[in-house]
Amino acid sequence: MKLFHKIAVVAVASFSIIGSAGAQDYPTKPIKLVVPFGPGGSTDITARLVAQKMSEELGQNVFVENRGGAGGNIGAAMVARSDPDGYTLLMATSTHVTNPSLYKDLNYDVLKDLTAVSQIAFIPNMLVVNKDLPVKDLKDFVEYVRQKKGPVHYGSSGNGTSQHLSAALFNNMAGGNMIHVPYKGGGAAAAELLSGRIQAYFAPLAEVVPHIDAGKVHAIAVTTKSRTDRYPDVPAIGEVLPGYELALWNGILAPAGTPKAVVDKLSAAIQKGLKDPELQKKLAEQGSVPVGSSPEDFAAFMKAEVPKWSRIVKISGATVN
Repeated sequence: MKLFHKIAVVAVASFSIIGSAGAQDYPTKPIKLVVPFGPGGSTDITARLVAQKMSEELGQNVFVENRGGAGGNIGAAMVARSDPDGYTLLMATSTHVTNPSLYKDLNYDVLKDLTAVSQIAFIPNMLVVNKDLPVKDLKDFVEYVRQKKGPVHYGSSGNGTSQHLSAALFNNMAGGNMIHVPYKGGGAAAAELLSGRIQAYFAPLAEVVPHIDAGKVHAIAVTTKSRTDRYPDVPAIGEVLPGYELALWNGILAPAGTPKAVVDKLSAAIQKGLKDPELQKKLAEQGSVPVGSSPEDFAAFMKAEVPKWSRIVKISGATVN
């Protein structure tokens, strides 16, 4: 037994040395950052900006691969099943802590099968309406949906997404009668808003900034507790509906079991990249607020988010068929 114990200790020590050496050399090849949604949306846009900075910091190409479907679950499950070597990462969003309350049979656990690396940013959703809707501000819109002056169809990128939950919570608190119209992506929902087929969209700000600036849609309010610096004259929904707050976020996760030294190296690269003035400027243009956090802080944040979003799902009545 003593001989076996010595062999085991030597084996563990050797493994630790090899793992440490591997982490020191990491990365030695390109890194894949999986975006679990289609191209062109706010998550994809942010992922590509961050991937560029990570490439510069790590000295290896960090490339984005889109694996959309099932509310972000297909891409997340793929990363969860990947080798825990730091070469396959997930661009996660608040959707991934919401999905446990929406899907009965998820084939991965976001807290157990994935490891927190770093939060990237907080992102407000912006309530935008079609130009032809007869409302001029948030108070008008609340009264419009409350008094049911006309049909208000609101779009989203799918059942249970942040766009859906933002609107459903608003509808519940306003006592309105808005009708949900899910699409396969945010781009499709925005196009339908522009055409007038839907009247409202609680959109990730990055997706509608060009339309707002071009005067093609009317920006009514943001879902976050405070106004966004990008549009300081646009109120927060909570200013008219006290207690309303819904803050979205994104961040990077790795498969569970990824060596801590590798996770720490990735996190340090992300945090340093997020301090770059040019990247901060680009994120601010989208209305995003850069964060950058340690793996430990991000893990604690995500753990607290699961019950928070579960409550919002119950309040909204959102379901996934």
